[in-house]
Amino acid sequence: MQSVYCDVCRKKVEDPATRRTFFYYGRHSVCEPCKDSIEDQIKVQVRAKDPFATEWYEKFIDDAISKAIQKGKV
Repeated sequence: MQSVYCDVCRKKVEDPATRRTFFYYGRHSVCEPCKDSIEDQIKVQVRAKDPFATEWYEKFIDDAISKAIQKGKV
């Protein structure tokens, strides 16, 4: 059995299932509650981006996750 730890909250993900209970964003593993919190925080900025660019979003989400990791919480 694989052990997966969230890079943000550093908790072990019980019964890990990719894209259901944890998510990979680049080099980061993020649990579902942390992913939901990060997405809630950046939702307004993402919706305001016009025109939307995939490269911008990938860098934006990576920066948001990196900041959350540095804080140790979302």
